[in-house]
Amino acid sequence: MLEEIIIAGFGGQGVLSMGQTLGYSAMVEGKEVSWMPSYGPEMRGGTANCITIVSDSPISSPIITNFDTAIVLNQPSMDKFESRVKPGGIIVYESTNILHSSERKDIEIYPVPAVDEANKLNNVKVANMIMLGAYLAKKPIIKFDSIIEALKKVLPERYHNLLPLNRQALEVGQELMKDTLVAEEK
Repeated sequence: MLEEIIIAGFGGQGVLSMGQTLGYSAMVEGKEVSWMPSYGPEMRGGTANCITIVSDSPISSPIITNFDTAIVLNQPSMDKFESRVKPGGIIVYESTNILHSSERKDIEIYPVPAVDEANKLNNVKVANMIMLGAYLAKKPIIKFDSIIEALKKVLPERYHNLLPLNRQALEVGQELMKDTLVAEEK
């Protein structure tokens, strides 16, 4: 198994932490991982993306230009990265922030209203976990329990009270994707 992922959006949307959490989760499962962040000088509102590679065998290079999956949280990132998803790959995108999805026919495209769902959970900061849950429902490369284990290691202890909310957000994303996949089968 080799999965090459780009996660992209604005700073402050949890882009880098989503990729880092995915990487730590893969390490919990004994997988090989590469995580390479890229962000502008702005603290919030600037561009941010990261490449996360998860593999069962050693990773030859963290520098790649085409991806199996793009998890996209804003329109500029959709415009920049949708053409770099490999044929047969997928785009999972935040549908409340993106007005124009990809028109490509050689990839699978999944809208996820993560911000709307995060607002229902009374914490917009978990939108990234909703996106991650949706992605993992389509490509279950990591178990949810591994994500929670990774969050315990990554989050400062004062935020461990948010672990149940993060699990709930992952499950919400999973259900959103399952509903989308069921609707496609009809």
